[in-house]
Parts: sequence; structure tokens; C-alpha cells
Amino acid sequence: MDSRVAVASLGGTITMTGSGAVSPTLGAQDLVGGLEVGEIATLATIPGASLTFATLLETFDWAHEQVSRGAAGVVIIQGTDTLEETAYFFDCLWAHEEPLVVTGAMRHPGLPGADGPANLAAAVSVAAAANSRGRGALLVLNDEIHAARWVRKSHSSLMNAFTSFPGPLGLQVEGAPQYFHPAHRLPALPRPLGPPAVPLVEATVDDDGAILDWLDVQGVVVAATGAGHVSQGMAEAISRARFPVVVASRTGAGTTFRNTYGFTGSEADLIGRGAVMAGWLCPRKARVLLRLALGSESSVEDVFAARGGVF
Repeated sequence: MDSRVAVASLGGTITMTGSGAVSPTLGAQDLVGGLEVGEIATLATIPGASLTFATLLETFDWAHEQVSRGAAGVVIIQGTDTLEETAYFFDCLWAHEEPLVVTGAMRHPGLPGADGPANLAAAVSVAAAANSRGRGALLVLNDEIHAARWVRKSHSSLMNAFTSFPGPLGLQVEGAPQYFHPAHRLPALPRPLGPPAVPLVEATVDDDGAILDWLDVQGVVVAATGAGHVSQGMAEAISRARFPVVVASRTGAGTTFRNTYGFTGSEADLIGRGAVMAGWLCPRKARVLLRLALGSESSVEDVFAARGGVF
């Protein structure tokens, strides 16, 4: 049994080297350096955009094994491009009191001011802290601690690229995490045997919705305009869909409505056509949740009703 924090790497900017354009090459052992940690593993060496649900399930199983063997927490290193989605994926499934912390870097090791070492050190500190217990999956970058459910990458390259609405869950201060709110979690969803295919479709101006008729999938998330609005053509396509359709807002902040607007393609109209509203979940997280919901015994409506609100 090792009561220290276990660390695994999946790749990403934090692992990238090269004389010109960089690519992932470093493993977890290269990154940990002098940090006092427990088990160290390199599970993949790929950019964040190439991660798959299969890889995430393998990573989840590895993390579950580490805490079952006594690890105080787990840190997962990966590319930041999909960090907000993978953090939420882990959070939905993670049933342990021990924290699972995801981190990465905005600047690769060859750049001045590379942030990888500081981010990793902060992530290990957060994962080991007693006041991090019971908080599920957390994202740590730039000395900010974000709840997996709220965090999003809101800039392509800045050090403070990750933001949360209504703000970070806490901060890393003088080498230790300080939280603004008490721990609160929903029960974990069951581990899926194989997440089904769920594409994300964005609603746009002059959108006839024909793409929904072409799809042969198990479910779809529509990134709708405003508070959950689509064109008349997309609304009619949602009525014809032979699979669950979840509607989220593409705006980047705020919730989908339920009964404010009543025109064709409005939130009330779409609910009447059988669509499920994502609430406060952004389209990317709604896609993660729909994939997991389709593998559970609960209905899609019940899963989103429980997880789409403010809590």
C-alpha cells in the first residue's frame, strides 16, 4: 500500500519537445522529477485532441486501482485541448472520496516560463490534501482549482486559459489548496461497458437540420443558440429523430430555458418535440453526459434533470 499520490500521463503539451514544431515525447517519469509521489505510469503519449473514450476508461480503471490500493489521490496529466471534457467524464464516474485531479500545461517545456512543473506540483498538492476529499474530479492549472462540471477552456493559448462560471472552486496558496465552498457531489454513474456514438452538432443561421436525418447514431447533442433555440428546420428534424436529442446552449455561459419562449424552435417547442434540455451544462459536457446516460439504467431525462441544474 502506498498512501502517496499516484500520477499518470496521457501526453499533451506538457510532454512535448522538438527543435521546431513540438510533439509529445516525454513520459510521466520525466515529468515528476523530485516530487514525492507514489505509483507513476505513462498510459499514453498523445495530444489531447486524439484521446478516446476507450483510453479514458482505461485511465479511469487505473486510477480506481490506485486508490483501492491505498493512494491518497490520483493526478492525470494530459493535453489541455480536451481537459474540460475528460475532467467531467471522470467526475461523472468517480465514486471515491480520494480526489482525482487533472492537469496539463499551456506552454511546452522548451518555452520560457513553461508552466508544466508548477501545474503538476500544484495538482499533486491538491490531490494529497485532506480538504480535497469528497470533491470528485478537479482541474488544476495556474494555481486555480476548478470543479470539473463548470470549467472550460476559454482561450487558445494564455496561461489563464481555463475559467469557470461562477468562478474557481479554490486556489493553491502557499503550497496548499484553499476552497471557497464545502464539498458537494452527486452519486457516481455506473461505468459504461462501451460509450455509444454521440456527435455534437452546432445550430447556425439558415440551418435546415438535415444533418440529423443523415445520422445513424445512438444520440445527439445540439449546441443551440441563446437559451436553447434552433431554426424551424432543425426543430422539425428533432421531431423526426429516432434517437435522444439533448439541447445545450452554445453561448459559453448560462442555462437553457424551459418555458419562456414559445415560437417554433424555442425551448418550450423543442421540449414538446421530445428534446431534453441540458440546463447549465455546456454542449461538450452535455455530450459526455449523454454518452454515459445511454449506458445507465436511468432515462436520459432523469440523468439530465439531476445533473443539469445548479447544486
